[in-house]
Amino acid sequence: MTFEISKVTTKKDKKDFINFPHDLYSGDKNYVPELYLNISEVLSEHKNPFFKHSTADLFLAKNNQGKIVGRIAAIKDNNYNAHHDSNAGFFGFFDVIEDFDVAKLLLDTAYDWVKANGADQILGPTNFTTNDTAGVLVDGFDSPPTVMMTYNKPYYSSLLEQYGFSKEMDLFAYLIPADEVNEKSLRLASMLQERLKKKGITIRTSTRKNKKSDIKKIKHVYLAAWEKNWGFVPPTDAEYDHLAEGLNLLLDLRYVYLAEHEGKLVGFGVALPDINEITKDFNKGKLLPFNIFKLLTRKSKVSLIRIILLGVLEEYRKLGIEAIFFANYIKAAKENNLKAGEASWILESNTMMVQAAEKLNGKRYKTYRIYSKSI
Repeated sequence: MTFEISKVTTKKDKKDFINFPHDLYSGDKNYVPELYLNISEVLSEHKNPFFKHSTADLFLAKNNQGKIVGRIAAIKDNNYNAHHDSNAGFFGFFDVIEDFDVAKLLLDTAYDWVKANGADQILGPTNFTTNDTAGVLVDGFDSPPTVMMTYNKPYYSSLLEQYGFSKEMDLFAYLIPADEVNEKSLRLASMLQERLKKKGITIRTSTRKNKKSDIKKIKHVYLAAWEKNWGFVPPTDAEYDHLAEGLNLLLDLRYVYLAEHEGKLVGFGVALPDINEITKDFNKGKLLPFNIFKLLTRKSKVSLIRIILLGVLEEYRKLGIEAIFFANYIKAAKENNLKAGEASWILESNTMMVQAAEKLNGKRYKTYRIYSKSI
């Protein structure tokens, strides 16, 4: 059988690009469809602020019978290269049948595209940036992904490595069961929180009244705390606002923690209810006309939260604020009858966060990988 590649140029092409994973993962009990409205907005050159500073093209692979057998995006993130003084290209939205010939055709297309755009290295997958969903799942295929985490077939890593990609960075997901947490760590965190109060450092949750102002305050800490992290790209004002707006529907303010020193924000944590438990059965990720009501009415009844963002200004690290955040999430999980919290993703090089999760008896149960290949 022969295969051909084509660039996504029409509305139908884009719809096919979005819907291909639904066919690929049909019958897979752990697959969770991406919300159609969300992914269509991410891919929109008019709605996604990424396209104000960077470029990407989408491609589909088809067999000689016209059936779609794979997809990929070739990406040039100008802000990433400016921030890291690099000349990298990226690939993303990579999904493919278990066939190396098809995978090679897709990867060749992305490789040639980024090379033509001057890249000396290709990394991925990122969808489109490291601030979006990213990584190939390489370990932990026995359970569904949590909200805004990726999922793929076990053979993806083999296809990428056969093509010549090698590991650039691993991203960890820790599961912290509420009933198995280290109680001693919870007590120590509570004592530590009292000590920090004497130094003028307090921990609070957000409220509806403070929500907008808290989101603005968080931006400064977010940019500063992540600045030295591997792969981080500072979002533009438009991208930050777009991210905040996207999370707004999912936020449960009980799980938004802020650390302040005499009124100045010095750290924060944001956890989201795992809406994947609800959307798992949404046909092709469609919200309308009725699924949106299911999402809004059931999100407070999920069994798990995902700690999606957690950062502390560098000068306030090693005081235990991170450990207090983790402990407070577990306490909140118990109070709200949740089974567990997932902390993800955590860079394998982020020793402080890894240790904070493991001290609470967190189990590293999924590993995601960013790959790279020189050009």
